[in-house]
Amino acid sequence: MVALTSAIRFHARQAPQREALVCGGERVTYGALWERSARLAGMLTARGTAKGDVVAVLMKNSTAFIEIALAASHAGAVLLPINFRLAAEEVEYILGHAGAKLLFVDEELLPAAGRFEPRVVVDAKAQQDSGVLARGAALLEHGPALASTDLFRLMYTSGTTDRPKGVIHTYNNYYWKCLDHIAALQLTARDRLLVVGPLYHVGAFDLPGLAVLIAGGTLCVLREFDPEAVLETIARERLTGSWMAPVMLNRLLAHPGRERFELSSLRWLIGGGERTPEQRIREFTGLFRHGRYVDAYGLTESCAGDTLMEPGMELAKIGSVGRAVPHVDIEIRDDAGRALPAGEPGEICLRGPKITPGYWREPAKTSASFFGEWFRTGDIGVLDADEFLTLTDRKKDMIISGGENIASSEVERVLYGLEQVSEAAVIGLPDERWGERVVAVVVLRPGASLAAEALAAHCRAHLAGFKVPKQLVVREALPRNPSGKVLKRTLRDELAGSGAA
Repeated sequence: MVALTSAIRFHARQAPQREALVCGGERVTYGALWERSARLAGMLTARGTAKGDVVAVLMKNSTAFIEIALAASHAGAVLLPINFRLAAEEVEYILGHAGAKLLFVDEELLPAAGRFEPRVVVDAKAQQDSGVLARGAALLEHGPALASTDLFRLMYTSGTTDRPKGVIHTYNNYYWKCLDHIAALQLTARDRLLVVGPLYHVGAFDLPGLAVLIAGGTLCVLREFDPEAVLETIARERLTGSWMAPVMLNRLLAHPGRERFELSSLRWLIGGGERTPEQRIREFTGLFRHGRYVDAYGLTESCAGDTLMEPGMELAKIGSVGRAVPHVDIEIRDDAGRALPAGEPGEICLRGPKITPGYWREPAKTSASFFGEWFRTGDIGVLDADEFLTLTDRKKDMIISGGENIASSEVERVLYGLEQVSEAAVIGLPDERWGERVVAVVVLRPGASLAAEALAAHCRAHLAGFKVPKQLVVREALPRNPSGKVLKRTLRDELAGSGAA
């Protein structure tokens, strides 16, 4: 097994002047990327970083983020990307639980780093060129030997139900992930990927993320999401693909100047993270006339992208998140772990070489997350006769009202049929009579208004009476985690705390 830099070195030899990274006006060739990564690995080694040591990154998107990730692999270290939106106490917990030996931190994010030492501060100049950090270091030509079971990365979950858990990714996991995405998306050296989600998240880093570099293509990295900048960059750089969280795509499709841009280069955009409304897919194809919206399903635990919608099936299987990529098996199982037939809802379980072996220093949680060799996702779904997967709900998001199980996603799908609604989330709040009552939390389109009576009348036309929301809450935005999933626990806590319960 070899480090991530092996592909960079290969392309540096074959085509040293080919563009590997574009970011903030900086254009980095494969030759330069190899040299920077290997020299930074030399700097890590000189600082005493050994094979298996955890190197943390608390940074926004930049060329340096990718170069540090490559360098850590080249030196045999374990990469630990951290959500820069976390509070210092949360960051300190992750650093301590992971056993980090070194932290790279953007200068502007220093307050979030808390008291952790040792650290390397990455200023604006170094963010564009990691050579600033490695000045004077010797280039590390060859790193330590790596096994397929060696740790490549730890990624901490967003902690929607508990303390964040450190997901283990081995080199075996990561390379099988890359192989699956190269095959499913037919990636080549001609691909130019927009990276606009945060690189601490699997959506940006992995879907397909650095697999494009393995194929010899180009990553065009934006430091932060801005709809105008995204559209301008796709047009200027002739980008061919991207992953975006749902809230990002919503903002693109609502941007008033979107029709000004020449967007014909984009062939696909991967979404997901929630069940995609049909209207959003149709709006996407109206803007990106030569592109296709690729609904997807995946988890941090699987390096993202376990299913992808196949070309030409978007309308025939609308509402589905596609079929499994080549080396992932999917089964739907009941609470006892028994496999269920096509058409019956149950817990989505995954098997394959890209699936995590477990959680860092959490043997009990690891054991509870598997039925034998099958990883339990905690998501509810259905496989049809053609093995297309449709998401139904998170187990914890099932509402039980008057003894009836109500899938919040089913009600949300109906809410999206209201032209006034831009975003919707359905939750259950405690109710003396019903146990839980159905509550609709919506973000309205600009200038729109919506009365609770109108919402209820619309829902009654499409749903059983017990599923109709008994309460409407209008908000300016929905709380979401970095992958774009709505944080329903946060909504429940906020509304209960406000007296809405």
